[in-house]
Amino acid sequence: MSLNIGFVSTRFCGTDGVSLESAKWAEILWESKHVSYWYAGELDRDPDMSLLVPEAFFKHEENLWINKHIWGQTGREPEVSQRIHRSATYLKGTLYEFVEKFGIDILIAENALTIPMHVPLGVALTEFLAETRMPCIAHHHDFSWERIRFSINAVSDFLELAFPPRLSNVVHTVINQAAQEQLCWRRGVTSILTPNVVDYRNPPPPLDDYASDVRSELGFSDDDLIFLQPTRIVPRKGIEHAIKLVEMLEDPRIKLVISHEAGDEGFEYVNMLRELAHESNVDLRIVADRVADLRTTDEQGRKVYTLWDLYPHADFITYPSLYEGFGNALLEAVYFRKPVVINRYDIYARDIEPRGFRFPMMEGYVQRSLVRQVREILENPELRDQMTEHNYQTARKFFSYEVLRRKLNAIIANLIVE
Repeated sequence: MSLNIGFVSTRFCGTDGVSLESAKWAEILWESKHVSYWYAGELDRDPDMSLLVPEAFFKHEENLWINKHIWGQTGREPEVSQRIHRSATYLKGTLYEFVEKFGIDILIAENALTIPMHVPLGVALTEFLAETRMPCIAHHHDFSWERIRFSINAVSDFLELAFPPRLSNVVHTVINQAAQEQLCWRRGVTSILTPNVVDYRNPPPPLDDYASDVRSELGFSDDDLIFLQPTRIVPRKGIEHAIKLVEMLEDPRIKLVISHEAGDEGFEYVNMLRELAHESNVDLRIVADRVADLRTTDEQGRKVYTLWDLYPHADFITYPSLYEGFGNALLEAVYFRKPVVINRYDIYARDIEPRGFRFPMMEGYVQRSLVRQVREILENPELRDQMTEHNYQTARKFFSYEVLRRKLNAIIANLIVE
């Protein structure tokens, strides 16, 4: 039976984890003849299949005003409550409009009932689900208790109500075991583990003409060894460990390349990294001005590439994160059959490592033994190929589209029966 699926979030746009994973879910659902529609405050989806509601975007001016008055506060004025309720009432009306316009059968709330970046939207969605009893899958990526900035707040009542809600018509899914345990302990809510996935059944396409000149366009020679850090520049990525690794390898051919910019967490960290790289005599290149979500050209007429255009040219991937909700970049590096050096962050140790992957690993710092292992992989193509092929086949077994398809089909079948 073909169903109309309505995805709801503050944003479906760009390469953030929610946007990427929701697109994968939609692709998998389409294979079962289910049609996806989109509701958000910022969208890059097909307009004919979407309802754009600017007030639902977490950076909308009204929501920014509300956030200013609820986070880092221990009490709130009546006006704050009134504006939350007023915004929620309006957004609830747009959810009714969305469902009616596209004949939605099931809603999928993508992080909108998880992290309270837009409290009125979470309240609106909770009230809508309580009133309509519509089946809903709440896809949780990161909860409020996982972010320090939400620990002091003036909206504990709203958090208890809607992040996430306890409704019998809502099935909760999480991306790692720690979240599953915390959700049960903190809210008394059971959930289904649905890990992030990559389409390993279809290997990456061969390097095309557009991406063939990445090295020359970005200023690298054929002899350079590119160590790619495929992330934003934020402290939890632990990029200082990548700099230390390159320093200890003592190979002037190695260039440490960071694909994305600092984002919205300030520039103190990136400035520190630049200084550290200079002091360590590490050639650090930040190429964010030449990397975007889509292939295009910049104001100077130069090519702008996607991250997936960079992967084929990388000799090693650095992933020294201190914390990750799961690890999309890690799965992508495996998809492109690249060796990866990682920091053994908690979610990796619990959800990924037991599957049998082979990665050179650090545990909080760069050991001499790790440096020797990375050097050996660089110098031994046969060892590198064996390792990357093993990791690809392991990922295909545990983190492929097929795994997620089975879970989604079962969840939807149970929702429809109920």
